Amino acid sequence: MFSRRLCLPVLVQAALGLSLTALGPIFTPVQAEEQQRPEFGVLQSTELNAMLQKKDFFFVNVHIPYQGEIRDTDAFIPYDKIAASLDKLPKDKNKPIVLYCLGGGMSEIAAQELVQLGYTHVSHLSGGMFDWKKRGYPIINKSQE
Repeated sequence: MFSRRLCLPVLVQAALGLSLTALGPIFTPVQAEEQQRPEFGVLQSTELNAMLQKKDFFFVNVHIPYQGEIRDTDAFIPYDKIAASLDKLPKDKNKPIVLYCLGGGMSEIAAQELVQLGYTHVSHLSGGMFDWKKRGYPIINKSQE
């Protein structure tokens, strides 16, 4: 049985009777996807809580609409406006940035965008505020104050 990584170029080469090295290295769709995916960190709630004890990063809530926040948040930037809001982020693209949202999806999208824009130390909170609250950490909700 063929591996899932075996792709059409390999099959075409084999059908034409070419050696697998005759046309040079094979660049499979899986490899292309892995190379295009930006690298960013994924934090668990317990890790973020420990980091907040000695906060040395820029902390951004990217969730829309507002559903609350985690203490010590530095900025609120909608996940789909992150590229247009670089003026709200540190000018130094090497400064650590941690993003979060309600469930993790919006912050993951924003993290990918920031890495593509050249930011080098970007992380996001896996599970977002849902997981944060589930682990017993407080959510601040200024709309209910």
